[in-house]
Amino acid sequence: MKRTSILTLLVILITLGITDALMAQESPRSRESFNQGWKFVKYFNASVESVATDREPENLQLPSVNDNSWRTLDLPHDWAIEGPFSDTLENNTGLLPWKGIGWYRKHFIVSENDKEKRIYIDFDGAMANAKVWLNGKYVGEWPYGYTSFRLDLTPYIIIGKKNVIAVRLDTKNWDSRWYPGAGLYRNVWLVKTSQLHIANNGVFCSTPEIKKERGMLSVEAEVESHINEPLPVTIKALVYKLNDKFELSSAPVAESVVVTATVPAMKDHDFRFDIAVKDPVLWDITKPELYRVAVIVMQGTTVTDRYETNFGFRTLNFTARDGFLLNGRRVEVNGVCNHHDLGALGAAFNTRAAARQLEILKEMGCNAIRTSHNPPAPELVDLCDKMGFLIQVEFSDTWRIGKKKDDYNVLFNAWHVEDMKAMVRRDRNHPSVFMWSIGNEVPDQRNPYLAKELNEIVKSEDNTRPVTSGCNDSNSGTNGFQKTLDVFGINYHLGDYKRFYDLKDNADQGLISTESASTVSSRGEYFFPIVQGDLNNNLPGKGIFQITSYDVAYPGWASTTDQQWTLLDKFPAAMGEFVWTGFDYIGEPTPYSGDLTGLKPGTRWYDETKKMLDKMGATEVPSRSSYFGIMDLAGFKKDRFYLYQSRWRPELPMAHILPHWNWPERKGLVTPVHVYTSGDEAELFLNGKSLGKKSKHQYEYRLIWDNVIYQPGELKIVAYKNGVKWAEDKMVTTGKPSQLSCSADRSSVHPDGYDLVFITIKIEDVNKLMVPRSSNLVNFSIEGPGKIVAVDNGDATSHDPFNASYRKAFNGMCLVIVKAEKGANGSFKVKAASKGLKGSEVAVRIDQ
Repeated sequence: MKRTSILTLLVILITLGITDALMAQESPRSRESFNQGWKFVKYFNASVESVATDREPENLQLPSVNDNSWRTLDLPHDWAIEGPFSDTLENNTGLLPWKGIGWYRKHFIVSENDKEKRIYIDFDGAMANAKVWLNGKYVGEWPYGYTSFRLDLTPYIIIGKKNVIAVRLDTKNWDSRWYPGAGLYRNVWLVKTSQLHIANNGVFCSTPEIKKERGMLSVEAEVESHINEPLPVTIKALVYKLNDKFELSSAPVAESVVVTATVPAMKDHDFRFDIAVKDPVLWDITKPELYRVAVIVMQGTTVTDRYETNFGFRTLNFTARDGFLLNGRRVEVNGVCNHHDLGALGAAFNTRAAARQLEILKEMGCNAIRTSHNPPAPELVDLCDKMGFLIQVEFSDTWRIGKKKDDYNVLFNAWHVEDMKAMVRRDRNHPSVFMWSIGNEVPDQRNPYLAKELNEIVKSEDNTRPVTSGCNDSNSGTNGFQKTLDVFGINYHLGDYKRFYDLKDNADQGLISTESASTVSSRGEYFFPIVQGDLNNNLPGKGIFQITSYDVAYPGWASTTDQQWTLLDKFPAAMGEFVWTGFDYIGEPTPYSGDLTGLKPGTRWYDETKKMLDKMGATEVPSRSSYFGIMDLAGFKKDRFYLYQSRWRPELPMAHILPHWNWPERKGLVTPVHVYTSGDEAELFLNGKSLGKKSKHQYEYRLIWDNVIYQPGELKIVAYKNGVKWAEDKMVTTGKPSQLSCSADRSSVHPDGYDLVFITIKIEDVNKLMVPRSSNLVNFSIEGPGKIVAVDNGDATSHDPFNASYRKAFNGMCLVIVKAEKGANGSFKVKAASKGLKGSEVAVRIDQ
């Protein structure tokens, strides 16, 4: 029968509605985790690896190489997080040995059943300068460590026999301003398809029309043929509504018409169709609702591919003078910037660890994430879809002009088009993605032509979202650079808001604070007297490399939270802010960044560093992680959490007192008290005696009692809102450490080798009050089929390893991260012990 006759018959059958059996055919497509059973070796700074040498042998890609002595591990893997910390390394990248050459090899067999298929490998991220071989044959490369990429293994696969894939990563020739991690630090997948299939990230969903009774879904699908003759192809799409658990419903809620076309031999062909969806349910940050489209490709009566992707119905409107509108209502962007490391886990991505961060941010009232300064792990975007976060996906920290010798500037000319297209194509169907950022504080801010080119690259793959860039050049909002962006992004530079809004050319353009505040603090540390502003006037000196938690200290380019909010309230047209940062991160420990090595006398950085070192009486600093976070590196809340919560969740009755009230050396001395509350006034009591009531006035965001004379006992706050009692908090002088307490963030864990439980340990007195200045050493043990993954305490100066079974408390708290042994059942206990203190334990159930 001729192809045209088959096609005609198929169309008739479809018209008659007799295609259910075809649509139900199993797709040849599969996507399998490729994370298990890799061999690993590292060269240069390899002090923690099983093979430690500074000389990289030749030809490690060859199948004949004996890798039996190499370390066996599962991905994701960050080779540097195990340490050790070293003062000989750069503290801006965490004092960790991330520079080096790493080799990964994996032995695997492809079944005879797959001999007619295309075999691909998908890397969600590989840090950095990845080169890949299969069976000794060179497959391809991708240098930018944050980009997800695919390589075609088909020409090199040996069916039915052992294959050896080898990946070489080179961070020795990569530079970063923060800790980038190193290795195959994200998930890796083996993808199998037929010879006629949807291209990688080849389905684009947009929703050009959304009404209450009907939503229009526009689908663009790129079909890729590896067949040596033109073929008639039929394509159809089914739309499903996901339930509250984000699983498929039993039947599609809509379907497309059938589209047919001839796909040329060995080429791609683009299909497009519109689908009407009745009564669409909107995705929103308050109630995220997701749909899924399944695009089915058929050759004759055979299904050759079924490709599924999630999407959502929602409207985005970025106005010049009325802020950001989501689904027609104004939403203030209450966002944070986050680097990609996960604290004690390093850069190795873990879905549960990322979800925990988002849960803490949601509790604070945060509704948006900026992925500073690179494309994120795809699972983070999935989580934002499901948990109701907006996400601004960012491309890079530099363009043509670098900030470090071997940062993205060395890749830009050859790779920026591929990298940017890959970023957009992967994430463009996610309803949580509401903006693209093409850069952060790039030195090319006076090159509008380059910015225009990058904007056009983004729009070639997705024209439904605006493009911004985080700008820190004081002229970039008025010199024409801003007009290359759909929304102008401003980092700090508080005085430039007025300049931007005063310029008539900007009357039709919106503004968002892409990076704000940069207040710095150490959880539980308070120093006297309180001096707002200049960091050097807030440094404690005497070798104490911490920063006051009164939330008044910030670097010269930055501000307090209060100053940023004053600006946003004076310019209500602005869309909101992304605070630097949600969580402390490894590296960049401003103001304790590095020593004088390599700095030129007379420069700003030399003078500021020397001033800091002189103040601290030091020649080098121990700090290896940042102080910017609203949460510390362990994910524990600093005082600032409650300041942001007081503004971002005004409907929540809350009040928070600082500092703690254990100051025996300050008896009789003035000890200022600050209160963060969502109320509008509050009364402070010390040992039952009122110290007066204070009210918030315009541009005031905290209540301050400057003249409190310290006496041990109970400090209590009673907050009011609109004259009605609203919330209370108290701070009590504690006794000496007496016992430990353990609390887990979840009571159960899946035994998949990846799911985690985060257990907080507190040092308490006999009355179960946390002793704020305690630093007892805590030892951990497991009883049953569990495993300690990492430990932490949030102290930016600690050089104790993360992969250990002990940790000192930092200001009363420490953390142990655990998981179940793979495939285990039952439960296990996590025990915490400390000399001279009553121990504690917590049971973790293993779910099947």
